[in-house]
Amino acid sequence: MSKFKVCMLGAFAVGKTSLVQRYVHSIFSEKYQTTLGVKIDQKSLHLGDKTLEMILWDLAGEDEFINVRDSYLRGSSGGVLVADGTRAETLDIAFQLRDRLFAEVGQVPLILVINKSDLRDQWTIDTAQFEQLREDGWQVLETSARDDSNVEAAFRALATRLLAMNSS
Repeated sequence: MSKFKVCMLGAFAVGKTSLVQRYVHSIFSEKYQTTLGVKIDQKSLHLGDKTLEMILWDLAGEDEFINVRDSYLRGSSGGVLVADGTRAETLDIAFQLRDRLFAEVGQVPLILVINKSDLRDQWTIDTAQFEQLREDGWQVLETSARDDSNVEAAFRALATRLLAMNSS
């Protein structure tokens, strides 16, 4: 079985913890809980004839007062960049965190999720950006931890990229 350390990266309150809780434990809570430092969960999944273990590092959200520790990024096999569709500035923070991850561990597989698709009517992110990102080779998924939209698909998409990277 292959094991992969995956960092959940994004701004404060974009839904990283909610996505992990929905994926690993099939639960969602309306109660907001700030992640302090890092919370680690794991989940096994099967892709074809391969089984892999994803070790999910849910890192505290980045904002003007809290910076992600580079030591948490070390040893990462890949990452999930999370932005909040209702706060356009969180997309910029996600890309800043991508740059820090790449500086620490090199080019690893990533996916970008725009969370809170259940609040689509409140989105401030220009969805035309998604098409440009996709043209640039990004895998962009719109997710909702609340209603479980595309959560499993997001993690499976990253797992597929991780396996492809390790088999080449």
